[in-house]
Amino acid sequence: MKIVIAPDSFKGSLTSVQAANAICSGIKKVFPQADCTSIPLADGGEGTIDAVLAVFDGEKIYKRVHDPLGRLIDASFGWIEDRKMAIVETAAASGLPLLSREELNPLVATTYGTGELVKYALDYEPEHLIIGIGGSATVDAGIGFFQALGIQFYDGNRNTVEGNGRATKFIKEIDISGLDPRLNSTKITVMSDVTNPLLGETGAIAVFGKQKGVKEEEFPQYERWMANFADVVERSIGRDEKERSGSGAAGGLGFALRSFLQVEMKGGFSLIAELSNLEEKIKEASIVITGEGRIDASSLFGKVPIGIGNMARKYGIPCAAFAGAIEGDLEKLEAEGISLTAPIVDAPMLLEEAITNAESLLEKSAFRFMQALKVGKEIR
Repeated sequence: MKIVIAPDSFKGSLTSVQAANAICSGIKKVFPQADCTSIPLADGGEGTIDAVLAVFDGEKIYKRVHDPLGRLIDASFGWIEDRKMAIVETAAASGLPLLSREELNPLVATTYGTGELVKYALDYEPEHLIIGIGGSATVDAGIGFFQALGIQFYDGNRNTVEGNGRATKFIKEIDISGLDPRLNSTKITVMSDVTNPLLGETGAIAVFGKQKGVKEEEFPQYERWMANFADVVERSIGRDEKERSGSGAAGGLGFALRSFLQVEMKGGFSLIAELSNLEEKIKEASIVITGEGRIDASSLFGKVPIGIGNMARKYGIPCAAFAGAIEGDLEKLEAEGISLTAPIVDAPMLLEEAITNAESLLEKSAFRFMQALKVGKEIR
């Protein structure tokens, strides 16, 4: 029996790698000889490095860099020697998980540390650099990131502006001549499932500002500051990237990456599917298992289980999806290739208890599912 296991992360409880391992463990308890192929998926945020390294034989390289508040921490990037591929995730040095709720400070939070990680990664002479830009604690529009890589940002008096959320208000001039030239000779793919533009009611501040510490009454001023920065960038590079898909990702880092570099933007699912030859593996499978933290009506709009389900449906392969929570009318999921949707919670419990025990609950769910398959085979 060939089984492809391709889950997303269970946000707040399990990375996609942990989820895939738990599912495989449950399967093996019923079918020890099952041929399990794990393809953990990621959206560019926390866990992106682990997901890519689960597909290829690589390693994590740890470096001393600055966190969102400028404190020195040890953070890692991924390195795959035989492919000359480096993977940097914003969450590692500039992410929300690095700060407590009380520490959130959009005025001073910076992506400088992520830029430092990229600079270290370039020392390995990668041919392909993947930058995952989910889960940042910043709204600095990538100013800190690019300061670490050599771009200079100035105010009206040509004083250097510190790269943080406040900087977008003061920047009047940009000098890109010092940008690390190695970036121009490296293929760069930006991994993000965020398609929002930089500004407006679906932009970086309006949609994601609150989770980074921007108070609702402060939205208009941050929006004005971000618009000022976008105007200065347009004058500096001669084109306008603020309406492009993904420009609002990671507090505007997506906009800066589009503006100052030649990058290809890809969703996490499509990129890892491409790198891992996921479709070919699904084509040869007996069954496919996917999952995520919550499956509801919104899952129909581009979520990982739907992408997996559609791939499985294309080849007539049954697909099951596990979730921490299931809500709403999910009849349409069958049309998207999801044959079975199952919650992992097996008894009434508090959310905190379910999160704490998610790994065990997911393993038991896979075990029960395999038992049901075994009984079905015996009946036939």
